[in-house]
Amino acid sequence: MGGCGGRRRRRLGALLLLLLLAGLLLRRYYSFLPVVSEACANDVQQRRANHRRSPLFKPMFNWSSLIPLQLWGRTLGLQTEDSKFLLEGVPFRIFGGSMHYFRVPREYWRDRMVKMKTCGLNTLTTYVPWNLHEAARGKFDFSGNLDLEAYLTLAAEVGLWVILRPGPYICSEWELGGLPSWLLQDPDMQLRTTYKGFTEAVDAYFDHLMARVVPLQYKKGGPIIAVQVENEYGSYAKDPDYLTYVKMALLDRGIVELLMTSDNKDGLSSGYVEGALATINLQKVDSTLLIYLDTIQQKKPKMVMEYWTGWFDSWGGPHNIFDADDVVNSVEEVLKMGASINLYMFHGGTNFGFMNGALDFDEYKPDVTSYDYDAVLTEAGDYTSKFFKLRQLFSKIIGQPLPLPPVVTGKASYGTVQLPQYLSLWEALPYIVEPIRSEFPVNMENLPVNDGNGQAYGYTLYETVITGGGQLHSRDHIRDRAQVFVNTLFIGYLDYNTVELSVPEGQGFRKLRLLVENCGRVNYGLMLNEQRKGLIGDVFLNNTPLRNFKIYSLEMKPGFIESLRGFTAWSTVPDYAMGPAFLRGNLQVQYLPRDTFLKLEGWEKGVVFVNGKNLGRYWKIGPQETLYLPATWLKPGNNEIIVFEERIPGWIIQSLDLPYLGRTHYID
Repeated sequence: MGGCGGRRRRRLGALLLLLLLAGLLLRRYYSFLPVVSEACANDVQQRRANHRRSPLFKPMFNWSSLIPLQLWGRTLGLQTEDSKFLLEGVPFRIFGGSMHYFRVPREYWRDRMVKMKTCGLNTLTTYVPWNLHEAARGKFDFSGNLDLEAYLTLAAEVGLWVILRPGPYICSEWELGGLPSWLLQDPDMQLRTTYKGFTEAVDAYFDHLMARVVPLQYKKGGPIIAVQVENEYGSYAKDPDYLTYVKMALLDRGIVELLMTSDNKDGLSSGYVEGALATINLQKVDSTLLIYLDTIQQKKPKMVMEYWTGWFDSWGGPHNIFDADDVVNSVEEVLKMGASINLYMFHGGTNFGFMNGALDFDEYKPDVTSYDYDAVLTEAGDYTSKFFKLRQLFSKIIGQPLPLPPVVTGKASYGTVQLPQYLSLWEALPYIVEPIRSEFPVNMENLPVNDGNGQAYGYTLYETVITGGGQLHSRDHIRDRAQVFVNTLFIGYLDYNTVELSVPEGQGFRKLRLLVENCGRVNYGLMLNEQRKGLIGDVFLNNTPLRNFKIYSLEMKPGFIESLRGFTAWSTVPDYAMGPAFLRGNLQVQYLPRDTFLKLEGWEKGVVFVNGKNLGRYWKIGPQETLYLPATWLKPGNNEIIVFEERIPGWIIQSLDLPYLGRTHYID
């Protein structure tokens, strides 16, 4: 009997253990469901009742019972009632911050989100870049740093709601506003309209994207409380039917949460669509701007979807700064008006690779690699005075202490890095890429490469044969910047401002070479359809169009850089080294890697690759002087650095523990 009793007790104990484990698994499974953590579900019900009884109910700002953890049976979602937001029937204010997963190494997502939470924010906003998720037509990538589902689930675990801004156009100082360049293969393409070629591509993309995000909506247990319809369409407004098309594309694929639009003042009236809440973007607060929203939509809550905490930088300009006290005063003013707010950016990150955007309002201006933005957190995720001042403000408004911010991770100065190995582009060319032969010049997007998707980024070399000299004229067909060579002799640049160049006379047949760089497609304005790159038309020598080209696509993808590693023609850097050329060296890391910043003083213009990853562009004209190198891209021991220098290489690179983003300019 004692043995049987012992067995029963053991069975009972095992059963209890299984129930406990099941409970823990369920808790983990529902760990991203919103929550009543301090006051329990009854408190939410009571607050709903209070709100219904009193139309003059003054919203509380302590939303400890409304964070993404464990709220069961939710049905209402984010709603608009009179001039208030309601979340599950309870008055709610959005304190948001923008951070883009594609600009921040995945290993740092949680750190940045926790910092957002400890600043007093309750909502994360993020764009979704179509050109990364579908870089080639019909081939979708949501892995690694592009794992959007993991990003959104992590936000919920941290305790942040999400406003999703899926585009298809996102602006964001991002290459072509997030649109894939293969769309421009169609000579009649009309981006951001109901043109059939565009909507068919959007439909195929949304089929894949929405299948991933629909299960993460609030009413399905996820963190997404609102979804934005396109982005700042009022500043484009080429098709009155377009926003309705995008809205229906979202609804038809299962989006059930609150829809929003986002525009600056001038675009509000033409950027609004029935069935979505209009929001405004601004930096200087003017009460008339929020009042103006009432002319678009009456008795609706007001929201500043983008309060610009800083600004982006362009090559050749200054590093833009927005005063911390001005930021805090403006945020406080918006909140005193009863509006919700989203800080754009809370954390900017980096335009790694060739993904920076550009502006073209009378003058083409490409953006720098850094997207520091003078945001609340720095490019490397460190605190700024804006963070602490905003944290103090939000803590006062919420009425309770905020969690302590995470400890800042140290940065490293790895000293001087020598690059003793040298490989001229001209020597490498026959071995690393097969030329395309064409009688006429072909723009990047229409080159027969990448399985028919054309070339998206990087450089293209156009080579033809000439028998004499004279005047070379681009007829403004260079996009965006070309180095011109006769054989290997550099003779000058052609770009938007310089369209004519003298070619020296010479004997016999010579190679005329134009190395053309796509410096970044425009991301904002009315020039989106004009963003084909490379040679977009004929170039003339003595009024005769050049013909019979060899065209080399130099997109510099990881496979291209890998092919350089095994190349046997690397030599010691010559005393008078000139570009275009690759230079190679090693950065030594003795212990666990830490973030660092690479300074290329004495170099002219080019691109840096670390362990095969494209860190981004540098350019001596500034303002940016250092490139951010995250620790996650490094490993203990040797770390290979390859620099593609267009013109004049330096001898060394410095690894510093502080960034230098250039001379500053305070935004008035």
